[in-house]
This record gives sequence, C-alpha cells and structure tokens, in this order.
Amino acid sequence: MASQQQSPAATLSPPPKKKKAPSLPPTTITGLDQDTLREIFVRLPSLPTLVRAAFTCRTFLDAVRSSPAFRRRFRDLHCSPVLGHFIGNEEVTLIPNFLPLRRRSDPDLGAVLRGADFFLTRLPVSDQEDAVPDPDPEEDDDAFPGWSIHDCRDGFLVLGNWSAEQMAVYNPLTRTMDLFPLPPREDSDSDPDDGLYFDFHILPSEQDHRSFRLVCVRHGETGARPLVLSSSDTSSKWQDFPWAHIDGLWPQNGTMVNGCIYWTIGMPDDARVLNTATMQFSRIHLPPRRVNTTWKAGETKDGRLCMASVPFEVQAQRPLDVWFWRADGDGVERWMLDKSLPMQELAEVVQCHIDDDGVLNKLGRVLRGASHPYIMPWPRSLVHNKLSSLSS
Repeated sequence: MASQQQSPAATLSPPPKKKKAPSLPPTTITGLDQDTLREIFVRLPSLPTLVRAAFTCRTFLDAVRSSPAFRRRFRDLHCSPVLGHFIGNEEVTLIPNFLPLRRRSDPDLGAVLRGADFFLTRLPVSDQEDAVPDPDPEEDDDAFPGWSIHDCRDGFLVLGNWSAEQMAVYNPLTRTMDLFPLPPREDSDSDPDDGLYFDFHILPSEQDHRSFRLVCVRHGETGARPLVLSSSDTSSKWQDFPWAHIDGLWPQNGTMVNGCIYWTIGMPDDARVLNTATMQFSRIHLPPRRVNTTWKAGETKDGRLCMASVPFEVQAQRPLDVWFWRADGDGVERWMLDKSLPMQELAEVVQCHIDDDGVLNKLGRVLRGASHPYIMPWPRSLVHNKLSSLSS
C-alpha cells in the first residue's frame, strides 16, 4: 500500500510564544497618595491607633496634619476616649487619685495610659507634704498642704495648693506644667467678706496649644465676681471684673459648654451662667426634674448644651434623665427630654457591676462632680501649624 503523504500543515513550525509584559513594581502603602491614605486612616478604630499610625513616617503624618476636613470627619466617627477619672481624695492623699478605664482589647489605648504621667510626679512638693496630715475639722480647710483638682479640659488639669498659694496647669500627656499664684483674696467693699466659694476653669486656645486662660469665679450668697489670668501675661496678674449681683445659693462645680460656664448644683430652678467671652452673668431656667435629684450640665458631641438629672442616691432601678436644649416642631427652643439611662448602663461605662461594693458611691461621685473625667484630646502634634512644623 502506498505510503500516506504528510500534509503541508504538519510540517509548519509552531507559532512563537507571546512575550510577557514587564512586571510592574508592587504598590506599597508608602506609595499611596494622601487622599487614599486618609481613607484608610479614617477606618482605624480609635484616636490612639491613629496617633500610632501617623507617627510611623513623615508621609503619614503630613496626610493627617494637612487636612482639617479629615480631622473633623475622624472626630465625627470616633469619640475621643475617656482614659480615666481623677477623683479628689484630700482626706487620704496629697494629690488627686487617677482611676484608669482599662480596655484590654485596645493595646494602643493602654500605651497612652502607660506613657502619661497620671501620678502627677512633676507637681512641686513642699516640706509640709512629707507626710499625709490627719484631717482636723477644727482647722481651716485652706491649711491642707496638698493639691486639689479644680478643672480638667482638653488635656489640661487645673490644680490648687492653698497652703503653698500656688496654682498649677498640668498636661499629663505632654508633661508640660505652668505655675501661677492664687487669685488675690482682698475683697472690695461690694464683695461679701466671708463665705466665698472659688471655682476655676481653663479656656485653652484653639490657635496655640501652649496658650490658655484661667477663669476664677468667686461665688457669694448675693452674687459673683470673675477673675481672669492669661498664660501669655508674663506678670501672672489676675484681671478683676466687677461684682455681679445675681441670686443663687452657693452654686458649685460649674461646667463649661461652648464658651459658657453653667452652675446648677445648689440652684433651685435656674442655672447661673457666665459668658467667658464677655464675662457677663445671666440665668437660664432648668427643665423639670424628678424628686431627690440634682442637675449636672453637660455638652453633646456637637457642642450643644444638655442637662442630666442625677439622683441623690444612685440605685440600679433609678434612671438618669438627659435633656437637650433644642428647637421643637414650631422652631421654638426649649428643654426636651432625650432619654432616660438606667444606672446599670452607667455602671458598664465605668466597667463594673451595679452590685459591686463601693460602685454606687463611685457612680455618685462621678455624676455629682467629685470626679473629673480625663478625655484624650486631639494631639496638637497632629495639627499642621507653625509650631508643629518647626518641631517635626
């Protein structure tokens, strides 16, 4: 049988293989543009985690610093964490006690707590403070040689030492401290000569993180007088404002809300208000409250005024009423009840059980003003300005 001839197609060479395109270098996070970096950073779980990420390299830091819109967006999505509470305990210790809020699931928050000076070791110690004095009810309270806390805001602590006649403004996170003299005690003829109650508040500057004003308010039975000291004044002199005749029975523990100080404790139906921009006093009517409660002013996330009706005796079954000052359906601003919080929910905030020993007393002190919550401020080093640019 004749051999079968091979087809012409079988004798052709196989087609050449296509050349591979040159591989591109992998894209790393350092090669991302700032907008993409900020989209990643806004998804971080907390402010301490953002701080840790931002200081990884200069590129990350510039992405956070250069965008006020990003900072506003991050603050809207992530509340600044409460690191703990400073509790005045002058009967036992010479400085306020710090009670940290432990969150084992957040190692970055734990790093903040470990790195800060919440023991207040930089406060000056006098010879009288070698030992804790035994309290003597017969002696004047001003003779106490230790430090008492008066205000805590934006990372700053305001402390007073009446024995040393000094005031200290201390930031435990940055370990910066300023010392000032106490306000003068000489009263003019229009001031009452006795029974004055002193209330101190700090007003940090939004432009310069190293500047602030201290406001001291002298309360009497018939009125009040504000005094102001500026950190930029090298003479450290208190500016005295006129005495204002305004009714009120010894208001205590004022709360700063959006540039105004509100005093509710010791007030029956109205709150005493001081506008810190004009240093003018006024009054505001309080919302209705339950029996055996007191008022505590507060600030909402967007800076609005709110009031909490706090029970005198904290019990699990007693609620905490929260009122907001807002416009109703007709556009008229008035007090409106927002919610009632059971005490059990507040116990979870301080990470304890309502049945634990001492918890009720702890909650009562926190709510009525003996405790000063320390809220982690937005670090000034993450804000792009001349000071931060020079120091970076």
